[in-house]
Amino acid sequence: MLNPEILEALKGYTANMSNKVALVLQTGNHQKRAELVKFLSDFSTVSAKLTFEERETNGLLRSPLSFMIEVDGTPNGIVFSGIPGGHEFNSMVLAVLHSSGTALKLDDGIKTIVGNVQEALKFEVFVSLSCHNCPDVVQALNQFAILNPNISTETLDGGLYPEVIEERNIQGVPTVFLNGKVFANGKIDTAQLLDKLTTEFPQAASVASDAPVLPLQDVTIIGGGPAGVAAAIYSARKGLNVTIVTDRIGGQVKDTMGIENLVSVSKTTGPELVGNLITHMNDYEITVKEHLRVDRIELGAEKTITLSSGEKIQTKTIIVATGAKWRELGIPGEKENVGNGVAYCPHCDGPFFKGKDIAVVGGGNSGIEAALDLAGIVKSVTVFEFLPELKADQVLIEQAEKRDNINILKNVASKQVLASDGRVTALEYEERETGAIKTHDLAGVFVQIGLLPNSEFLKDIVELTPYGEVVVNERCETNVSGIYACGDVTTVPYKQIVIAMGEGSKAALSAYDYLLKS
Repeated sequence: MLNPEILEALKGYTANMSNKVALVLQTGNHQKRAELVKFLSDFSTVSAKLTFEERETNGLLRSPLSFMIEVDGTPNGIVFSGIPGGHEFNSMVLAVLHSSGTALKLDDGIKTIVGNVQEALKFEVFVSLSCHNCPDVVQALNQFAILNPNISTETLDGGLYPEVIEERNIQGVPTVFLNGKVFANGKIDTAQLLDKLTTEFPQAASVASDAPVLPLQDVTIIGGGPAGVAAAIYSARKGLNVTIVTDRIGGQVKDTMGIENLVSVSKTTGPELVGNLITHMNDYEITVKEHLRVDRIELGAEKTITLSSGEKIQTKTIIVATGAKWRELGIPGEKENVGNGVAYCPHCDGPFFKGKDIAVVGGGNSGIEAALDLAGIVKSVTVFEFLPELKADQVLIEQAEKRDNINILKNVASKQVLASDGRVTALEYEERETGAIKTHDLAGVFVQIGLLPNSEFLKDIVELTPYGEVVVNERCETNVSGIYACGDVTTVPYKQIVIAMGEGSKAALSAYDYLLKS
């Protein structure tokens, strides 16, 4: 599994290990065990600080495919149950590096919150090696375990534990259990994990002083997608003091697998583009406060931003670039069955419905693209479109109409997701022309009906449309002096990456002009 090129690269990554790290594999028999032994044996050869052992762990590990990380002879709470290939290979590499002493790239406020947890927390993360969202969750919880000895986390390859998947009614990844109970499922990032953690354990929340965490900033950008990163780069190039606050760099772009309309780049993927955004941003002195959100903004001659960590930032100007999130149907049975048949990411959860009948709700580009992706995995796809005609590009519609296992229902309203014994069984819908209520038997519902602007924290701060978009003019100015907005969160039409980048650049130039004249 680990070819000479990969092993050589690992030698470079592990060259500065300071702690001794052991990969300890539970003894026993399994048809995949020889493959895992080979993987761990080869992995351990890349550094003198790394060793591989097989031994009985007296119940610490789940199965003969489970291994834990020990640091200087002591388990550090990180366990993998399975062979961490695919997208989880990076999770394993980072777990080893962080265990060996490589600094965690987490904000000090986050470290304080995690370090304040006093209870014993045992996380179990069920993943698919083809899921591109799962590593974010795995890596975040692994870092939590390193920061706090009260926290442990086990990453399980769902494909190797079908009996556990069946017993716990898991139908989507990532699914996170905490102390035996469902903690989170579906696409979730570090910021959301922290929010849930502080909700369940309020005493862990950081007690921050009233003193600002940074010197007075010229520009603070809220949001780290293409618009936010462009704004940060343009601001930094003007010599301004710049901070960017975001739940994750890349935003929704990180979840996009195919990008073919970014001018001058014929084809790329979301993860690749995000990597390029980070590399470009690192060329400048920009303070990045990642995995955090803004709780509130206080207006004045200097604006005060309070973060979810309790920290405060004082700034002369603000650029809002918070983008948008998946729009929900808002029907009975939707939220209750997320992870049990209701999903929003076809790339992550599609493999769980192999050979089954599923639905895609939404006939726009995202819906038809999802239907085409899923058609190669599932038995059949039925597209449910509210309007009399599909909204997707004609080229996509033509591709969908050519597929024998894609059926398209137009002018129908989804009414209810039906489930039995913790699993989705059908979608109830209304034929809008006749009013007839019908039921379509299926195993999964993929919701693809667009995005909602992430602007809740701006209520009573700036003018919003009834749909929650920030109202801006041609200079990205809001109705509040010194506050700008750009990208998908605004009234600017056509939510595209290239447009967001241009709007972010424009917002930065407008803020710079404002600072010159103030």
